[in-house]
Parts: sequence; structure tokens; C-alpha cells
Amino acid sequence: MKIAVTAASGGLGQAILKYLSAETGAANTIAVARSPDRVNTPNIEVRRGDYQSVSELTEAFSAIDTVVMISAPVGDWDRISMHRNVIEAAKQAGVRKVLYTSVVGNGLEEDTWFWKTQQINRQAEIDLHESGLEWIVARNGLYIEKDLAHIVHAKNAGVYNNIVGDGKCGYISVDELAYATAKLAIDNDSNGQIFNLVGETLTQVRLVELANQVFDMDVRYEVITDEENIAELMKDPKIAVRGEKVARMLTGCFQAVRAGAFDVESDFERAAGRVVKSTLEMIREQRKIMAG
Repeated sequence: MKIAVTAASGGLGQAILKYLSAETGAANTIAVARSPDRVNTPNIEVRRGDYQSVSELTEAFSAIDTVVMISAPVGDWDRISMHRNVIEAAKQAGVRKVLYTSVVGNGLEEDTWFWKTQQINRQAEIDLHESGLEWIVARNGLYIEKDLAHIVHAKNAGVYNNIVGDGKCGYISVDELAYATAKLAIDNDSNGQIFNLVGETLTQVRLVELANQVFDMDVRYEVITDEENIAELMKDPKIAVRGEKVARMLTGCFQAVRAGAFDVESDFERAAGRVVKSTLEMIREQRKIMAG
């Protein structure tokens, strides 16, 4: 059984490749990427595949049994069509199953700036359900790496702020997501199911407390307004280069957390066959990574 991972040059894609090659063997793990030279997972075949090209993806999916379709990145392009291209290519190539990495949410995000993005995620789920293929939807929680980096960056100022307040969220690391996704990709008993892949739910205050404990900091959490949050995000060069539209969407993610939209029950153990690592353990692992 050969399994292909799309968008394989990204952090999640390469982490999934690592676990898949360990589970099924490098010969049965295929990386598909728009920029094949950016895939650095050793000993696996890399094929070119752009979400904008059905023909290119169809060729990349040749002799593939299962495709892990990582959600297309947010940007000024038609993500609905991009996901549909992957599904159509899978059908044309004779792929049996597609696993789609979506985003958690219980519907409370409908009144937030994140809703437009979430609708695209849900449309991909619908298109997959209606494709005639075997399918699995893995709804990912928010990456702990991203918010943790901002908290650590706030060490000198002593204050980490956003709009979330008392809202709870089940953060999870990319590595944990990759482990569970690889397990789901090879498990046919999970076909036709949706899984929420999140860690323990906690508030921003608790997240900052754990970060302080691990990084030996004294950062405090403060609540700011939505517009102030956009301004804070735009100070990050990686976000600023993508524009205020992305900063607004990311603020919408915080709005969703504030509303309780990401406070969902975890299906991680059912997906992965083991309990999810604690938030404290994931933060400790991130400290080691940051330390090099």
C-alpha cells in the first residue's frame, strides 16, 4: 500500500512523512509537492504536484492507494478549487482513500472573522464525502508552536496579549498531529469518520503559566481589543508580508477561541492508539527544538 502526502514540503507534511515511512516503509511513502527540492525527508520518492493542476496531481498519484491531502494554505487564491483538484486527481488516478487535514470547530466560529476560512475547510469535507472515495477527516487543533513562539518573544516586554480572554482551546504540536494522521492513514477501520485532533483544553492564562514554567520566564497575559490584535500581529514580519487580510483572519482564530469554537472533545486517542501528550510535555519538547 503506497501512501502519498500532498504539500509535503511544509512542516506538517514532512512530519507526517517521517511517521508514515516508519510505519509502512520508505518505499511505500511518497511525497508530493509543488517544489520537490524543498522536501528533505530522506529515502523517499518525491513527485511534483501542484494543487492548481489536476493533470500534474493525477500523474503524481499514479499507483497510490491513499492520499493525505493537507489543507491548502490561506491566501489570495481559490482554495475550494485547489482541494477539488486534489480530489478529482485522486479519482482519475484510481486512488482508494483520501484523508483531509481540516480544522476543528463546533460552529461557534460562525460570527467571527475566521468563518469565511472555516467554510472553505468544511466545503472540502463535503466535497470529499460526495466524491465516492473512501475518506477520513482529521480536524486539527491550533498549533502550539505558533502561540508559544509569540509568548517566548514577549519575554523581554513581560506581557503577552491577545483577545481570547477566558476562552479555552486544545492546542497541539505539529509532531503530535503528524503521528495521529499517519496512524489514521493506514487504518481502514477509521474510514468514513471525522476526528478532532486536539490536546487538553486550557485558557491563555494557563498556557502562559506553563510557558513561564518551562522557559523560566515571568510573562503575564493581558486582553486587548480586536483591532489592537491585528496591529500586534502585523509587527511580525512573516505575517506583515502576507498582508492585513491574513492578520485579520488570524485574529478571527482568536475570536473563535474566545467564543469557545475550538473547545472540543479530543479524538486523539481513538485516532492514534495512545493518549495525547500533555501541554507541558509538548512545551518542553518545543524548548529543546528552539534550543537547537
